[in-house]
Amino acid sequence: MNVIKYLSFASLFFLSFKSSAQNVRFVTQGTIEYEKRVNAYALIKQQLKLWDDDSFSASAFESYQKNNPQFKVAKSKLVFSNQTTAFIPEEDAVAPSNSWFSNMIEFKQANHVLSNLATGTSKIAKKVYEETYLVSDSIRKINWKITDEFRNIAGYNCRRANAVVMDSVYVVAFYAEEIAVSGGPESFSGLPGMILGLALPHDHVTWFATSVTDTPVTDDKLKIPTKGKAVNNTQLYDILKKALKDWGKSANQTFKWTML
Repeated sequence: MNVIKYLSFASLFFLSFKSSAQNVRFVTQGTIEYEKRVNAYALIKQQLKLWDDDSFSASAFESYQKNNPQFKVAKSKLVFSNQTTAFIPEEDAVAPSNSWFSNMIEFKQANHVLSNLATGTSKIAKKVYEETYLVSDSIRKINWKITDEFRNIAGYNCRRANAVVMDSVYVVAFYAEEIAVSGGPESFSGLPGMILGLALPHDHVTWFATSVTDTPVTDDKLKIPTKGKAVNNTQLYDILKKALKDWGKSANQTFKWTML
């Protein structure tokens, strides 16, 4: 009798699970709004350690704190359709400042990224100070390590994954399997679902989705600027190496953020 009850329960559980699974709808097209937040105070303190003039640095930083909020905020969106994504930055939400620190490259959203996940290629319209480059190359391959930690972002249950890129940049990502596109903000991708949360903890910056709109996307929305000097990653690396050779210790930080 107990065996019959057990089999009946198992059968009902299986049918319930099957019905629930059939009702799950995986999103393949839509628009994601992201908010980028940079802890400006922490980032500037980190940058000042590279400078030699402590008195000037302390005075400039004190002035910045009096006239600027701790967090620099910017908006962006990711438009996606099946295996194509377009990351499009918007203007900063914080009013511009006359402070030198406000021009730090870490605060900028200088990349428009068009990714073809099927072919593993991307085009990035990248503004580096006064110059614009159109970088065509393979999508960065990231060795993600998936964890058992979850977080709800914009109404989606997201799983955490960790990685290190460019040898030293620690990355934390939260991806939603219900959005069946292996994309994400900026040039981060490669997980079994869409990245809705991204953090570079040691660099004091995050990108988190604030909304996901599940609607069809037309081809005209999947575009980025096409003007700029055509290069690949290796060529851009060589250009930056030459341009930054006299920048001293701060060159490494500028180089890192430009190549991210």
